[in-house]
Amino acid sequence: MNADLLQSIIAAGLQCEHLAVEGDGRHWYATVVSAEFEGKRLLARQRLVYATLGERIKTDEVHALSMKTFTPAEWATKAA
Repeated sequence: MNADLLQSIIAAGLQCEHLAVEGDGRHWYATVVSAEFEGKRLLARQRLVYATLGERIKTDEVHALSMKTFTPAEWATKAA
């Protein structure tokens, strides 16, 4: 697994306005901005991202994924 592949897997399952993934091949860090997070709490947002990984997270293909999740409005205030 590499960062580009992981990013494309997440992007295929979740409509993202911004997505950045980095890591060492085992431990990953993602920043995800999606309108699908509107009205959802942190845990629900993380579940949406984990759902894009399917069995990859269960089989240890993706060992660890830390993430920051934002709605587009939240991201706009971060970027300002």
